[in-house]
Amino acid sequence: MPPAMTDLLDLWVEPGLDGDDQVTVDFLLPTGVYIKMDVSRQSSLQCIKQMLWKQAQGYPLFTLLGEMDSHIFECVNQAAVHEELEDESRRLCDVRPFLPVLRLIARNCGRAERLLDSKIGVLIGKGLHELDALQDQEVKDFRSKMQRISEENMQCVHMMSWGEWLQSCFSPQIEAGPVNGYCDGSEGEVKIIMHYSESRYRPTCTQVHTCVWEVHSQFKITLVKGIKVNAEETAKVQVRAGLFHGTELLGKVAVSSESSGRSEHVWNKALEFDLSICDIPRMSRLCFAIYAVMDKVKKQKSTKSVCLFKALYPIAWVNTMVFDYRGQMKTGDITLHTWSSFPDELEEMLNPIGTIQTNPYRENATALHVRFPEYSPQPVVFPPFDKVCTLNYDGMQHDIQHRGKKFYVELKEIMERDPLSQLCENEKDLIWTLRYDCRENFPQSLPKLLLSVKWSKHEDMAQLQALLQIWPKLSPRDALELLDFNYPDQYVREYAVNCLQDMSDEELSQYLLQLVQVLRYEPYYDCALTRFLLRRAQANRKIGHFLFWHLRSEMHMPAVCVQFALILEAYCRCSVPHIEVLKKQVEALSKLKAVNELIKLGTIKTKKMKEAQLKDAMMKCLRQTGFIETLSDLHSPLDPQVLLAGVNVERCRYMDSKMKPLWIVYNNKLLVGDTMGIIFKNGDDLRQDMLTLQILRLMDILWKEANLDLRIVPYGCLATGDRTGLIEVVSYSETIANIQKNSSNMAAAAAFNKDALLNWLKDKNPGDALEKAIEEFTLSCAGYCVATYVLGIGDRHSDNIMVRSTGQLFHIDFGHILGNFKSKFGIKRERVPFILTHDFIHVIQQGKTGNTEKFGSFRQNCEDAYLILRKNGNLFITLFALMLTAGLPELTSVKDIQYLKDSLALGKTDEDALKQFRQKFDEALRESWTTKVNWMAHNVAHPS
Repeated sequence: MPPAMTDLLDLWVEPGLDGDDQVTVDFLLPTGVYIKMDVSRQSSLQCIKQMLWKQAQGYPLFTLLGEMDSHIFECVNQAAVHEELEDESRRLCDVRPFLPVLRLIARNCGRAERLLDSKIGVLIGKGLHELDALQDQEVKDFRSKMQRISEENMQCVHMMSWGEWLQSCFSPQIEAGPVNGYCDGSEGEVKIIMHYSESRYRPTCTQVHTCVWEVHSQFKITLVKGIKVNAEETAKVQVRAGLFHGTELLGKVAVSSESSGRSEHVWNKALEFDLSICDIPRMSRLCFAIYAVMDKVKKQKSTKSVCLFKALYPIAWVNTMVFDYRGQMKTGDITLHTWSSFPDELEEMLNPIGTIQTNPYRENATALHVRFPEYSPQPVVFPPFDKVCTLNYDGMQHDIQHRGKKFYVELKEIMERDPLSQLCENEKDLIWTLRYDCRENFPQSLPKLLLSVKWSKHEDMAQLQALLQIWPKLSPRDALELLDFNYPDQYVREYAVNCLQDMSDEELSQYLLQLVQVLRYEPYYDCALTRFLLRRAQANRKIGHFLFWHLRSEMHMPAVCVQFALILEAYCRCSVPHIEVLKKQVEALSKLKAVNELIKLGTIKTKKMKEAQLKDAMMKCLRQTGFIETLSDLHSPLDPQVLLAGVNVERCRYMDSKMKPLWIVYNNKLLVGDTMGIIFKNGDDLRQDMLTLQILRLMDILWKEANLDLRIVPYGCLATGDRTGLIEVVSYSETIANIQKNSSNMAAAAAFNKDALLNWLKDKNPGDALEKAIEEFTLSCAGYCVATYVLGIGDRHSDNIMVRSTGQLFHIDFGHILGNFKSKFGIKRERVPFILTHDFIHVIQQGKTGNTEKFGSFRQNCEDAYLILRKNGNLFITLFALMLTAGLPELTSVKDIQYLKDSLALGKTDEDALKQFRQKFDEALRESWTTKVNWMAHNVAHPS
């Protein structure tokens, strides 16, 4: 960190390592007077304003200021934007302006509204004035609608009794009702129903328009020019454009001519597409790729001749919708600011799965100017839903019995394939022809039917919409697949969301991570999924809590920051009582981040500083009044039903890894004498861990549904910001490495001590308790063997496998999944499908070498667990597919998910799959010595 940034950090953080409580602040008054004054970092803004007012009395023009309460402070915050500090109870060290300068400005009218806006802006990490400044009609319409809804629902809340209000806020099992809004209080149950109406924008009666189905011209646009194109001077620049519906390319890609120049390239030529206007689907997106074309020389070894070929180098990409959020076809000139980071393996360099938002960082982004023509004197609009359904040319329903058993067998085989299986054109034609038979016999196969629709024919699209109205309701788990990017049609997505209405709050919480991520696929701010999530979050504060954190943790991402800010604002306006609770959590995380950064600075500044001195400095920081107040009596972000009482400073520490995570210990009010621990990480992306733990939790649920309890320990993990987050400390647990090291004098020999683990369990579970502990170990070991194999969890060593004193084994640290195993010198470090060492088997067999009955029971549990997961293979594939655009390093394409298909042996019979698993089980046993060698090397490299 540069010295200037270090100084700024020391300026606002309360004194921890060597800081002083006072800071010099420049105050700018509306009269033009400038006052420099020393104030305490811990002083509230109200207190500082009173001090300033007293000081200003001795300066000219004081009488022009008027009343003190008619002014507020303004600063430039850490995000380099102006922030009006309406909430004057905040302390200076919590505000942390970018520079020690506060400007006094006149307070506008509507103080209560401005105070709420200020609180929401600070809470969500984006000032609401930034949304005001966008001058985007879609943003304005969405916010206006949400404002109206929030006012209606707050009136509903005010009419509730205290008991009803408490139950709505804190009961985890409140039922969510239908879309139309009302507040219904009945015995033992309270329903708070949000008034989120349909998002189908229709032309008003007075608006003259042309239906898109009446326009039969070919679709075309004019490619005007590109500005700030980052290409070599010798390169030619071209642009490709394609119309997509989901991942399906509608017709051929249009390619521009080559252009020469420096940073600006002018074409001013039409790009024509082989698709009629009338056949463009409502959710079509126009995708562009800018690339450089250069001549390359290739020598032929055999003939020693030289040939020239064209090499293409991608420069930037950008997407835009053909229809706007009101269903009106775009016209006129638009400027698209492009993105320069290309995902791997893009066909034609086009990125249809990418965002339709243009790059907000315009200063250095390549700008592409395009012009949409006017096809009619009136606006061209997509027809409303009722007109779509009237265009149904499909009068004949098909009867599979008249077509013979052959068709049924063929259709059944296609429909039972996993979601990753590709359909050939003949199979798509068969599915479409037998679509009514699919409805009758394979309703859960709707995704495959949707992939068989010719979306470039509006007649087929209309027939599909009509069929969708009579399609049976899918289970919520099956309906999740319809929210994938492959199914962009708004009515399909509304159908899917309607199926999700049947989810209990507990089940919704299980899939909330994916539901937030697929908001990225929604091209318009007001959609069925957004309304569903807001309604359910309002009805259950626990869901609202995690919706808030899943959204806020990605506010730093430019592609979603506006969309997520709008949803966060809407939630906060409808849940005003929740704001203060969340605000305290945000402030607490800010404090922990400040402590972590001070420790990092301390290690950089004073390399010779002893660990004990640095820990003392950390404790000194944590003991300060401001830190104690903020960190105490805090609802845990990991679980809002847990109240973190007070920090047990003496037991807090920082960990010795590169990012210096904080180990924070809390006293537990409910369990006298007990403590709770959380780990704060700053600098590590926890989203992959969060996903893996979510899937482990789901596996646990599926096993329990099949009456198999494998004692999984899915501890809490939550990403809270840009490479920051929290991890739950599992109490009374120890790593395998520490158990082994504590039983041996030599780190190298520790990994080969097969008695260490059993002796540790004996010590923790004396007498009859040992048998129960061994049973817990055996069941949990079976669960994690199967889970780590199916998920391809890598980098397994003795420091990231732990055991609780009660016997439960569990894994931590999921930085490598889906078979992305570490390698050294080109050799894979992990040569076993999963970890099953001889000391594990020694515990399972209760220390008796010949105890084959116990080991046989363990092996049977593994096989049963594996077969249960196979039955739910499509669900796992769907959940990972819904995370493809999250930006996880090891989940970037469908090829990564292929690992799941292989590990679950999808497409094979249960008998063949079980045979494959048994081979992997035997391999894990046979090669377990390699694990021991790896663990020995790890122990030697990490002796402490």
